[in-house]
Amino acid sequence: MGGFAGSHHHAIARLEERGHARLICTCDPHAPKFSAEQQNWRLAARNVKVFDDYRPMLEQCHRDLDMVVIPTPIQLHAEMHAAATSYGLPAYVEKPPTLDYLELEKMIAADARARKASHVGFNFIIEKLRLSLKERLLAGEFGAIHGATLTALWPRPASYFTRNDWAGRLLGPDGRVVLDSCFGNAMAHFVHNLLFWTGGPELFSWAQIAAVRAELYRAHAIEGADTFFVETDTSTGVTMRFALSHACAGASTHCEMVLCDKAAVRYAVGGSIEIRWNDGRVDKSQLEPFDPLLENHLEFFRYLRGENSRPATTLSDARPFVALNDLAHISSQTITPLASAQVCGVRDEKEQKDYFQVANMASAHESFLGRGVWPSACGWGRAPGEVVTPVDLPRFHDVVRTMAGR
Repeated sequence: MGGFAGSHHHAIARLEERGHARLICTCDPHAPKFSAEQQNWRLAARNVKVFDDYRPMLEQCHRDLDMVVIPTPIQLHAEMHAAATSYGLPAYVEKPPTLDYLELEKMIAADARARKASHVGFNFIIEKLRLSLKERLLAGEFGAIHGATLTALWPRPASYFTRNDWAGRLLGPDGRVVLDSCFGNAMAHFVHNLLFWTGGPELFSWAQIAAVRAELYRAHAIEGADTFFVETDTSTGVTMRFALSHACAGASTHCEMVLCDKAAVRYAVGGSIEIRWNDGRVDKSQLEPFDPLLENHLEFFRYLRGENSRPATTLSDARPFVALNDLAHISSQTITPLASAQVCGVRDEKEQKDYFQVANMASAHESFLGRGVWPSACGWGRAPGEVVTPVDLPRFHDVVRTMAGR
């Protein structure tokens, strides 16, 4: 019931009011702590059964269920998905499904037991303008794709990394892989989006990873990384660059760019689309209002009713994203603490929260995305990451354990 699960509760309550769904049961190991939320969600009035363990919940209620929603800590997704599919139930699994490539394969195998395929909650794939723009890319209207970039600065205060016992961690308290980060969790939507833009030939397709090089940094006193610089080549020869960070202050910014032979396409989630043609024309359009959770639930319901042929993102579709995240850690080998001279504290008096700001972060993003200049070449205190490929994935667990040990 805590964390992002609350957003799902609000969405389902609205959908229930409209007659699209009915919440049968819910659980939380500390359910009494959420008495106010339970009253706000009117669980008793809606005849929702409340449990403190998902296993007896599924055992008692599975015959009444069409699907299960799993908006829980990353390291719990696989076991909960396995429990749901053992009863034949598909799941709406929050992103990321897992950040362990081997665990993802187990989830894909388990999903075959369910009556329908599960959906992974990467929110923005089903935006109508995104889908129509992908169709135009596939049709060759903008020429061949030769590159794509993602820049994203999402400030997170120090308190963000103490929100639970796995925040900012490489491994959970029980030793399971977590890899909570801007790349793997908070901004995973946008990383998955970029892979979607460069995938083909079908509409619902994602780029396949051929090679990865990365540099990972931290400004906060955490186990994982809060800043990623990642470059990957796809199997079709497209080069993608990602520059993401939580070590910043001020307003959140992000931009997805697709670079084609005839035009550059800029897509800002929640904002606008801009197409800059090589002949000087500029086409702009505003994105339509979009409620991600509500729309993704409705889209999954359509699939479960047989109106759609597939979920927007299946577990198999998440393979490129999980592999890219894992290979970025393997390539970087270490997470480099940023020098204190680079980092200053910023107090937001309105929020009463403290942020870290890396002085040259914006220029580092610009140099990397535009010219391929790595931070390591600009005095960021580390050696370049090595180039790795999917054949290096078996090194993943040893690399992460070594990182955590440091």
